[in-house]
Amino acid sequence: MSSPAEFYRSLPPISKAYGTICVLATTAFQLGLYDFRSIALVHKLVFSHFQVWRLITNFFFLGNFSINFGIRLLMIARYGVQLEKGPFERRTADFLWMMIFGALTLLVLSAIPIFWSPFLGISLVFMLVYVWSREFPNANVNIYGLVALKAFYLPWAMLALDVIFGSPIMPDLLGIIAGHLYYFLTVLHPLAGGKNILQTPRWVHKVVARWRIGAPPPSSQTQHAPGTGGTTFRGRSYRLSG
Repeated sequence: MSSPAEFYRSLPPISKAYGTICVLATTAFQLGLYDFRSIALVHKLVFSHFQVWRLITNFFFLGNFSINFGIRLLMIARYGVQLEKGPFERRTADFLWMMIFGALTLLVLSAIPIFWSPFLGISLVFMLVYVWSREFPNANVNIYGLVALKAFYLPWAMLALDVIFGSPIMPDLLGIIAGHLYYFLTVLHPLAGGKNILQTPRWVHKVVARWRIGAPPPSSQTQHAPGTGGTTFRGRSYRLSG
């Protein structure tokens, strides 16, 4: 891209929207326009004071402007974008549903006291990393220029680094759980002969079509075929029927 503006315009819609809202939320906080506690996930305030917006707003705060914030934003720009432009190309509704399902899963997990976190955005971003690692398992990844490994092991390597450097591991762990649950229900279980019980709801397709989000789906339905030899490591392969 010849300019940052062209790069931004080239981003797929869901990843671009999510990343943009996260940047705006942090910018507004840094400018003192709101108190981050007003958007945190506090179940007591949600159910006793009907502050239902907290169920959504907590996903858009990735922390203060810092190196960690930049890394999380780069995760969206790389792994989210590669997913949306790769396995989910012309499947905007499916990608949006994956994000919604991940958010709902994290909300359910956060109801368990040991898993509770006031902000689940980091976990949602890590879910993207996990799903990406399963869709591109053989891609070569370099971590901080120090460690080279296959993408399949990336989430676990990042989790190990959090342990080594004393960073909280719960956000990453929640993202792994949500990502694996999605991947199991949509890929591994159907490949094993089961039924896909997590198909994208019709209302999500209608929302995407109504607002013309992303490119329209192809006339021929994209089908998923298992990769040869070991689906749990190779991810999925894609072909167009007909």
